[in-house]
Amino acid sequence: MVGRFKNTNYWTVILGGSSGLGLASAKKLASEGMNICIIHRSSRAEMETINEEFNLIKNENIHFISLNKDALNLQHQQDILTELKNILGSEGKIRCLLHSIAKGNLKPMTGSKNESLSTDDFSITLQAMATSLYDWTKLIFNENLFAEDARILAFTSEGSIKPINNYGAVSAAKAALEAISRNIALEFAPFGLRSNCIQAGVTDTRSLQMIPGSEKIKEHTKKRNPFKRLTTPQDVANVVSLLCTDEAAWINGCVIPVDGGERLS
Repeated sequence: MVGRFKNTNYWTVILGGSSGLGLASAKKLASEGMNICIIHRSSRAEMETINEEFNLIKNENIHFISLNKDALNLQHQQDILTELKNILGSEGKIRCLLHSIAKGNLKPMTGSKNESLSTDDFSITLQAMATSLYDWTKLIFNENLFAEDARILAFTSEGSIKPINNYGAVSAAKAALEAISRNIALEFAPFGLRSNCIQAGVTDTRSLQMIPGSEKIKEHTKKRNPFKRLTTPQDVANVVSLLCTDEAAWINGCVIPVDGGERLS
């Protein structure tokens, strides 16, 4: 149903929405009347392309803001919250917090000290891709900016339960992300929050392209998937939109595969 969020004063805050799954979700939700705030960390060289994408969202006739700030920086977090409160005013409420931060170390576990994963590599990846979900849930919750029926969504992957070369730190972060999401689902339910993870199939995004051997992963996935194709960002964005609807209010504490059955083989 096109426009299902129109005139609701609902907002989605997307952590890391300048490309990939986060950007596709922003476009889908905006097309249905959701107001969008994207928090991203992008270089000046990237901004021309990113702004072209953002202009497509603005054309949906919704309220849109983008904040090129570090969502993991404590001072930036406070600055972002101040801006959010000013923009939302007394009527706007955050219906969805979407975690799409892809800042993970892709070193192997073996090799020389400088070439292999360190404890710091794990810590940085876990903070960016896992515990930041809780940080931002708590920040928005403490400011009373969530709608009465709000959705916390985060992107995970099959790597949370399956070992993949060079994916050790990210794999640990995805497993932690799912655990944190489940506990948010349990402990924040009395306050109207629903929390779920979306386990996307292999999707040809910039994050995938950074993984060593990504071309082989894509080739293998096309053979493995029952539909003989990769998952697209639009496939995932469609489910993000569905989980934001009133009808999805009883889905809580889940890891939802969006992979066309890829995990089955």
